[in-house]
Parts: sequence; structure tokens; C-alpha cells
Amino acid sequence: MNEITIYHNPNCGTSRNTLAMIRNSGVGPYEQLNLENNLYSDEQLIDFMLQYPILNNRPIVVTPLGVKLCRLSEVVLDILPNQQQSEFIKEDGQVIVDKQGIRIK
Repeated sequence: MNEITIYHNPNCGTSRNTLAMIRNSGVGPYEQLNLENNLYSDEQLIDFMLQYPILNNRPIVVTPLGVKLCRLSEVVLDILPNQQQSEFIKEDGQVIVDKQGIRIK
């Protein structure tokens, strides 16, 4: 059986980790679309990414200040037009912005 279905709450950390482990096992549309064979143009690949978001495993953010692949989520801070308004703590407990709105590096 190659098909895996997960019914989950994307707002739940346990659920997201479970889905990530499923994806990490190699399950996804990549092989089904034959993407490993360089058959498609860049435009077609972007269309596939829009149709199958699982192909894009990192967020790409576009702002007036630039474009970033946010492999580390805090990279987005480099291109946000406005400063953080308050403390920000990542899901794993890492403090990224302190209580004064200052980025911790």
C-alpha cells in the first residue's frame, strides 16, 4: 500500500510533526509527476508547486524589501517593512524577538 492519508489539525504541533515524518519518508507527488527527469520548464515547475504545495518545503516570502527563501523562519525579519511589535517565540521555544521588540541573534 503506497497511499498514506492523514486527517489532522494543521494547528497542532504533534499533527504537523506526524505529517513531516510522513513527508520525510519520501511520500509525496514528486515521483508521481516524474519531476526527477528534467522534463519541465521553470514555469511548469512553478505551476506544479502551486498545485502541489508539498513540493515547496520552505516558505518563499516577497515584500517591497525583497524576496527570501525562509529556510529559517526568522530570515523573514530581514525583509519585513515593519519591526516586530512584541516578543516572538518559535514553536520550539526559541526566543527570536525579545519583549522590547529587539531581534536576538
